[in-house]
Amino acid sequence: MPAPESNKHPQTKNPLQGITLEALLIELHAQVGWEGLAKRIDINCFKQDPSIKSSLKFLRKTPWAREKVEALYIQLK
Repeated sequence: MPAPESNKHPQTKNPLQGITLEALLIELHAQVGWEGLAKRIDINCFKQDPSIKSSLKFLRKTPWAREKVEALYIQLK
């Protein structure tokens, strides 16, 4: 029986596979705190009255900011 097509070309390993944005943000907050996040990524949701809920709302609507947060998560892993 021939191998399935998916086995012929394995996908590149995505370090964010299976990690929700919420889990990623909670882990970053635990590692560096809001102040550390604000120093590394200059966005107001980490500076002014930060919370997981408000940050998630902003990051879900703002692709460029989400990309920066995801890149930081990968860097700190």
